[in-house]
Order: sequence, then structure tokens, then C-alpha cells
Amino acid sequence: MVDIAIGVDIGGTNIRAALVSGRGEILTKLSERTPTDPEQVLDRVIAMSRQLDRPEVRGIGVGIPGRVDIASREILSGGIVNLAGLNFVDRLEAALGKSVVIENDCSMALIAEMRIGGAKGYKNVAMLTIGTGIGGAVAHAGSIYHGHRAAGQLGHICVSQDGPPCACGRRGCVETFSSGTALRRHIAEAGLTAATIGDVFEMVASGNEAARRVLHQWAVPLRAALDNIAATMDPEVILLGGGLGCDAARALADLPAVAPWFCPAILPAKLADDAGVIGAGLANFGDVSEPAGKHVVLVNGVPASGKSRLAKALSERTGWSILSLDGIKNPFLQHIGPVDRDFNRTLGKASYQAIWSIIADAPAGSTFIVDAWFGFQPKAQLESYLHDTRIGSVAELWCKVPGSIAGERYAGRLKDRLPGHPGVEYVPELIALADRAEPMGCGAVMTVDQTKELDMEAILAWVSQVFDRR
Repeated sequence: MVDIAIGVDIGGTNIRAALVSGRGEILTKLSERTPTDPEQVLDRVIAMSRQLDRPEVRGIGVGIPGRVDIASREILSGGIVNLAGLNFVDRLEAALGKSVVIENDCSMALIAEMRIGGAKGYKNVAMLTIGTGIGGAVAHAGSIYHGHRAAGQLGHICVSQDGPPCACGRRGCVETFSSGTALRRHIAEAGLTAATIGDVFEMVASGNEAARRVLHQWAVPLRAALDNIAATMDPEVILLGGGLGCDAARALADLPAVAPWFCPAILPAKLADDAGVIGAGLANFGDVSEPAGKHVVLVNGVPASGKSRLAKALSERTGWSILSLDGIKNPFLQHIGPVDRDFNRTLGKASYQAIWSIIADAPAGSTFIVDAWFGFQPKAQLESYLHDTRIGSVAELWCKVPGSIAGERYAGRLKDRLPGHPGVEYVPELIALADRAEPMGCGAVMTVDQTKELDMEAILAWVSQVFDRR
């Protein structure tokens, strides 16, 4: 299967283009200034795409700065750069001989953030990209929400009917107050010498009142727009992206929501200026959300912490298969006979590798319960296995017991353990280990008190919540 595509992000200042893998990796990247003439913009996109093209490229995705009708692949209107009326898609497909996918530029950025960035794991997200203008996008139930044709124009939420005129034809859109263009206007009107938002922050920190007013003029309308988004859409999270996304999140830190009803998490996006090209590339590979991955429940704890009991109870309730270190290792011990501790540990490493080899060969969407004391190997090893086997979600059940109880249980079971497992001399070491051991923390963690009866209803509800979020 072809697993590379071209992503193009047309911004008000720069056109960025990149060769993008199906996992969202940028393989090659180009950037050029955005011409003011729409025909020149199309010519530039064609030239940059040709420069990146190769036979195995699946297609081209383009983030458009304006309203887009996905069904007809028509550009309806533009703001900073107006590409409407250019027959953009047909001309690009004819020039490159490859299929073309278009979306609003902010929708493309949101695709990337939901797949590999700041909104990974969330299904209901609103995003604003703050740069030359303000773009907007909404995802509902894991997919970009288009409404009738072009929903998500969040930069055009009106925050003041008497505000500056906007390219959309109205006045007082949040873009006219809180974009990069608006910030430069606020700075100029205040007579500040600041060249960047960083300069404004520094002036505010030194007590400059004019700079404080500039920051207030820029951030307060954005806060109002976010409250409106929260009230109408109730997203799990609102992301602030684009070149000024992190700065906007910083400015909003001192401006909490006015009403307690409307308080979703407001976070800076993670992919910065690369989000648009990554998302445009990924748009060639299907759904917004990360492709269906596999799920694992890591039943973790020191020896004799009750892991096997919990794993079996969970398997009985769900039907998920258990893979355990002892389950793989013990048949070898039965045939090999008594071994020393070093050989036992080597056999444990091989069993650990075998577990993840089995998971790697399983189809997408499979779920496994892995019963092991994961701490016997470095965390980096586990992270590598999780990555290589394409695990989409991890739920770790941490079996917690005091060292004294772990030692007592281990000693009581020695008569039933095969030769090769550590003997009674291991008990003091285990007691100390149990009292300092911690979860691996490679995903969501639930601590299970293994001195009490298992509350399987609570455990099942928690695991389901973790997996449903993916």
C-alpha cells in the first residue's frame, strides 16, 4: 500500500508543502511566500507539488484559507487569499495527474492534531488557528464537522457588532481583534516599539501599562469567542494553533471563563506551523482519527501482587486473550529443567519479546491482556514495543500490595513453582521491591488494591472509558 502523500498548506504569509508519511511524519518540506494574486498562488502550489512528487505518492491534500464545499470540492470564498472561482482542484489534478483532496486549512490542521498532536485521543474538538487571520475547525464524534457545507468558521464569531469591518462582510468578528494582523494594529495604535508578541509580554512583565492594554485588547475578545464556542458546541477541548496559538494560550491564562458552565480545557496545539501540511497529507489516508489501533490492558505489579487473578477475572468478563510471561516461559522450563536465575531472566526477556510478536501479528482492533511484572525491563523497551505493534490505547492496571504481603504470598507458593524461578532467598528482595515499585505510566493507570476483593464492575467501567476515548 502507498503510504506517502503531498500536503500543502496555503497561509496568508507562506505556502508550505511537504511529503508526508501515512503516520504523519514529514519526509521533505518546502516553504515559499504566498503571492497576492490567486492565479500565482495556484501556479506556486503546482510547482511545489511537482518538486515533491514521485511515483508512489498517493495524492495531494491542500488546506484552503477559506470556505470549502467538501462534496463538490469547490472553494466557496476566501479571506486573506481568495481562491474562489479558480477551478482549483481540476487544474491541480490535471497538472500533477494525482487525485486532490481539499479542506479548509484549519480543518487540515485539526486532522493532524487529532491524529498525532494535542487532540490525540479526543473525539469532540474545536480548534482556532491564529496567524495572519483566524481559522476555525470543529470535529464531532471523531470526524470533521462540515454542517451544510462549510461549518467551523470560528474566526468569524462576532464579539462586537461595532467592531472593525471583516472580510466576511460583517463587523467585529474575533479575527478583527485577535489575529496576528489585529495584534500589529493594536501595537501600532498604542505607539509601542514591540516587533513581536514576545516583546509585548516582556513589556508587560516590566510594568508597561500600554503593553498590558494591548495584550488585553488582543486576548479579551478571544476569551469571549471561546466562551461562545463552549456554550454552543461543548467540546472536550479547544485547541489554539497557528503561529500565535501558544502565545494566545499564555495570554488567556489570566483571563478565566466568566461563566462556570463553559469551561472546557483550552490548550496550545502541539504541531505548530507543521500541522497544516501534516493534516493535508494525512487527509489522503482516510478518517480524521488515528487508524484503528490495537488495545492492551497491562496488568502490572511485582511478583505475587495478584496479577494473574486480576487478568483471569478480566478475561472471563471480556473474552480478551491473556498473554503472560509465565504462560510462555513455563513450558520451556518444563522441558529444559532446572536453570539458574540468570538463565531464567534471559528466558523472561525472550518471553516478553514473544508476547509483543504475537500482538504485532494480530489485526487492527484486537485487544489483549498482558500479565507481567513490566519493571523487569526498562520503560523504553515497553514504549518501543507499544509503538512497533501499533497500539492505539493502553490501560494499565497497577496491582498494589505492601511488601510484607507480597513476600508472604511468594514464599507460600514456592512449592508450586517450577525449578528455575527464584527461591526463598528472593523474598527479602521482593519485599523491598514491592514497597518502592511504581507503574510504568505508558498510558492511563488505575491502581488496584490487591489486599481487597476485586471490584470488577469499577475496573471494567474504567477500562471501557479508556478504550472508548480512543
